[in-house]
Amino acid sequence: MELKLVDSHAHLSDSAFETDLEQVILKARENGLVAIIDSGLGKDGALRSLSISRRFEGYVYSTIGIDYGAPFLVDVEELKRLILDNRYRIIGIGEVGLDYYTVKKRDERAKLVDYFREFIDLSKKLDLPLIVHSRSAGREAIEILLESGARRVLMHAFDGKASHAMKGVESGFFFSIPPSVVRSPQKQKLVNRLPIENILLESDSPVLGVNPLERNEPANIVFSLREIARIKNLDLELVAEETTKNARRLFGLRI
Repeated sequence: MELKLVDSHAHLSDSAFETDLEQVILKARENGLVAIIDSGLGKDGALRSLSISRRFEGYVYSTIGIDYGAPFLVDVEELKRLILDNRYRIIGIGEVGLDYYTVKKRDERAKLVDYFREFIDLSKKLDLPLIVHSRSAGREAIEILLESGARRVLMHAFDGKASHAMKGVESGFFFSIPPSVVRSPQKQKLVNRLPIENILLESDSPVLGVNPLERNEPANIVFSLREIARIKNLDLELVAEETTKNARRLFGLRI
């Protein structure tokens, strides 16, 4: 059986892929990927992502979100306008959310929460899925999503407790698993608890690969696939089928 996989969260628009993007795409196809969802971060990243999705029409899809390397350098109103202007070109909003790993000051964290709520409201208004960044803030991110009545949600590379994740599962949230699951006890515990009906595959390339010192790329979601199958004692084919079906449901992909 030929595997059909979806990378639900990547950063092909990152400068790490400037010189060999076509080869990266070719390798992804050879490894069974039928779609890659690219997250363009900030205005420049968003424009690059939109350009890449036009170049690889029907294979690479774009979402627009915040660069959490420098969250307060982002013009949120400009980013929202960009989303509105491209609402029929993108298939989701994100990544957006909270980053308490890099943002420590109380007033700055409060500002992140305000930004997060704005994008939740926008995703509901446009009926677009929300891809959520929740680094060291998984519990609070899920609480805010539940309070806000968010429904079409992908928690990407969730680093919180599995017990907090289950509250999201109860509301139909999805969780995408990167290749770093092979070396992360936290993500292995998460996969163990999550129903397969709530799991997607992601690379988060160029980071969160099997080897943290090497550039990650979409083709490496096969490592996520194998580890999920191992942990949950399921056939590879079943995990591939279910995670791709889940991606279709969340993003409305016709693949």
